[in-house]
Amino acid sequence: MTDATEVRSRTEQLLAAHPPATTDRTDFLKARFDAGLAWVHYPKGLGGLDAPRTLQTAVDAELTAAGAPDNDPRRIGIGLGMAAPTILKYGSEEVKQRFLRPLWVGEEVWCQLFSEPGAGSDLAALGTRAVRDGDDWVVNGQKVWTSSAHVARWAILIARTDPDLPKHRGITYFICDMTDPGVEVRPLRQITGEAEFNEVFLTDVRIPDAHRLGEVGEGWKVAQTTLMNERVSIGGSRLPREGGMIGPIAQTWRERPELRNHDLHQRLLTLWVEAEVARLAGERLRQQLAAGQPGPEGSGMKLAFARLNQEISGLEVELRGEEGLLYDDWTMSRPDFVDFTGRDAGYRYLRSKGNSIEGGTSEVLLNIVAERVLGLPSEPRNDKDVAWKDLAR
Repeated sequence: MTDATEVRSRTEQLLAAHPPATTDRTDFLKARFDAGLAWVHYPKGLGGLDAPRTLQTAVDAELTAAGAPDNDPRRIGIGLGMAAPTILKYGSEEVKQRFLRPLWVGEEVWCQLFSEPGAGSDLAALGTRAVRDGDDWVVNGQKVWTSSAHVARWAILIARTDPDLPKHRGITYFICDMTDPGVEVRPLRQITGEAEFNEVFLTDVRIPDAHRLGEVGEGWKVAQTTLMNERVSIGGSRLPREGGMIGPIAQTWRERPELRNHDLHQRLLTLWVEAEVARLAGERLRQQLAAGQPGPEGSGMKLAFARLNQEISGLEVELRGEEGLLYDDWTMSRPDFVDFTGRDAGYRYLRSKGNSIEGGTSEVLLNIVAERVLGLPSEPRNDKDVAWKDLAR
């Protein structure tokens, strides 16, 4: 296994051969991937060095200090946090070679075609159909709440391939080409005025069997890898102290003493401590990931992320008083990524309402924590052995 000395040496060699000040951004990122410094814990030849995950922090710090460009992770977060680990675990060697490099470099944006109008919280009830036709699959259906679909080149997709099986067992996982003429993306305008989400209609979309991840009918198992990584990427992202939602309100408190009172002070202190606890718990979770794949603990982090964001943003609006009721811009736009802290308090308050829905509803995540972390009995289910086609809808 590659050690810290070799990783440091490779980083120095990369910077010497491709000085950030004089190297094209994309060329530098490609060279970084080829040097195995994209994600050091990935296999050699796929952007990694088979090194401990913990060494990535040292690589990132050294490159940042040298002024090296990053791959704009907010814009390609679905690819990095969800598609890549799923492709690594279930993709063929050809699929890994084709997709991981342009994904990490940011040349190709990804989206996630999972939720449907009738299968949001109950994702396994999805009805989008994929029918085998020679070496291809023909897909028809509708997806919803698809972030970045309007800028995505590829999508991770789950579809029903056998309606005669119970809902969790008749699903298969695919990579879908978003430029296929059968793919139609329509914006969904949100309470913020933006349309970062979309609904996606699939009409006779042909997907080669070579772009299937995992075995036919085992899509639910493959999707669990995606979902667990998604919850870690949403709730367990690395933040500095006072990073995230707690930062703007803490800054306002320090700069605007005329807004303070005792009650707001006590509530802010409580939320500050909870935000710091969540940040440290996220750091611990990332250290646990160095020993293997993410587990259900990520669901707990995502739960905390949603609750804290909503409580902090609500307190910020209250702290600002009349100013908190103002809103900077209702113009319809389709952003490339979500910026939780780059706009005003009104935006943060409205946008955080979606945190308890996206990436798994808080109600579903509570069940996961109860059953898979605490070991409590499962909720009664009457559809476990019933064919999907026979379920009431």
